[in-house]
Amino acid sequence: MIVFPAIDLKGGEVVRLAEGDMDRATVYGDNPAAQAMLFAEAGAEHLHVVDLDGSFAGRAENREAVEAIIEAFPGYVQLGGGIRDAKAVEGWFNLGVARIVMGSAALKDPDFVKEMAREWEGGIVVAVDARDGMVATEGWAEVSDVRVEDLARRFEDAGVASLLFTDIGRDGLLKGCNVQATVDLARSVDIPVIASGGVKGLDDIHMLALQADQGIEGVITGRALYEGRLDLATAIAMANR
Repeated sequence: MIVFPAIDLKGGEVVRLAEGDMDRATVYGDNPAAQAMLFAEAGAEHLHVVDLDGSFAGRAENREAVEAIIEAFPGYVQLGGGIRDAKAVEGWFNLGVARIVMGSAALKDPDFVKEMAREWEGGIVVAVDARDGMVATEGWAEVSDVRVEDLARRFEDAGVASLLFTDIGRDGLLKGCNVQATVDLARSVDIPVIASGGVKGLDDIHMLALQADQGIEGVITGRALYEGRLDLATAIAMANR
């Protein structure tokens, strides 16, 4: 199972939000590239990066910071936030991004996302962000009437690499990952699932790793790392047992 340390960007700074609320941001640093290097030194081979401003704007708003991260990090960078057209997708892949996460576009223009998944084989991840079981979009500012499982099933046999499932009600709050909901989603589709939202310590990593054979590909963690509640090297070792 892959452990993805997260770098969320707001105004060029490394932040974490509480429940996706831009007004509840905690700043953890002003040098995203240096943070990426620290994660690499701890053994991370994968990195999850989100342009939070871009999620709301629908276009890249932290391009300089993202480019610096890509240059600094020797492993695989997974990027999300406001990537909603073919030109943006191509541009990021050409710059060295390994996988692109698409959320709002997956709900509002699924045919486009499927087209990108076919064109960039193994490169597109669909974000399935949930608030009380319903899909949220536009930087989690809007909640749809589509159930998580229903959105996920639309992309079966579409060639997407993974589903990124986030329980928004837990994100950034250190409440513990919603392991059961993540496993339930993984069992309902034939697409690997990445868990996100609420990771607070090694117990979450352990519980998810035990379910890896159910289709759990990885887990994203942010605040627990920044606040010293989770040691990245130990988490990676546990995930690889």
